[in-house]
Amino acid sequence: MGQIMGIDYGKKRVGIAVTDDMQIIASGLETVENAKLFDFLKRYYQANKVDAVVVGLPTNLQGNASEIEKDILAFIRVFEREFPAIPVHRMDERFTSKLASLYISQSGMSKKKREDKALIDKISATIILQNYLQQIQK
Repeated sequence: MGQIMGIDYGKKRVGIAVTDDMQIIASGLETVENAKLFDFLKRYYQANKVDAVVVGLPTNLQGNASEIEKDILAFIRVFEREFPAIPVHRMDERFTSKLASLYISQSGMSKKKREDKALIDKISATIILQNYLQQIQK
């Protein structure tokens, strides 16, 4: 069994999380600039077995897709062309950034660290992936 990767796609940065090989626990992996994302993924997939990818689905409180969704769909099209053997799943990502900020503030980290957007993106990806794991385990 391989890992599952969670992706919190943003306009500038992409938060990435992965499961353990037993697909039980999600952990933050990295935050990557968009321009370097596919190079990072290619290197990672050469070194690790990844069974699936979960990409956050950003919606507003009414359930409508947010404006970044068109960028995410473009990313998914390229991803599926580059990595056709890896299935892509979607997971609601409402409130993940707010939850990530809350977790960071409760951890006792410094104010500077709490405002680190790269850390927030990585933790958001972890929350998306952990929510997906909980959904498929039901």
